[in-house]
Amino acid sequence: MKAKELQDLIDFIAKSGLNKVNIETEEFKISVQREPSYKPVISSAPAAPQQAALAPAPVAAPIAAPAPAPAAEAASASYVPLKAPMIGTFYRSSSPESPLFVNVGDLVEKGQVICIIEAMKLFNEIEAEASGRVVKALVENATPVEYDQPLFLIEPM
Repeated sequence: MKAKELQDLIDFIAKSGLNKVNIETEEFKISVQREPSYKPVISSAPAAPQQAALAPAPVAAPIAAPAPAPAAEAASASYVPLKAPMIGTFYRSSSPESPLFVNVGDLVEKGQVICIIEAMKLFNEIEAEASGRVVKALVENATPVEYDQPLFLIEPM
């Protein structure tokens, strides 16, 4: 594996949100693991006699969002967040040319598809957990999401 390919792999893993990845081929074995400080730890044990020196790539720590205003907290207390059931890339429609699954103000039924999360080239339809009105979309289209991250606020009906 070339240094550029290895760097691309580390960058992909850093963006995906995965904490640990193990890859093993006939030529090499690599393990990449994030510590709580979000710095990758790389250990390489090639099966062949050659061993390449690897420098870990820095990974930026996530930026904390500002705390919501007390009035916003009171207003959103009656809303139910729809949370991401997995990490991946969030999409509001099935393709760039397709209309959005839901818009702010739309009524949704329990089980209705309201977005897609792509994880490892698989597109997973995310369904509403309860009926209600979509009050706010909390995530921009085509952006990475973390497990349990709120995607939409829904006012139960």
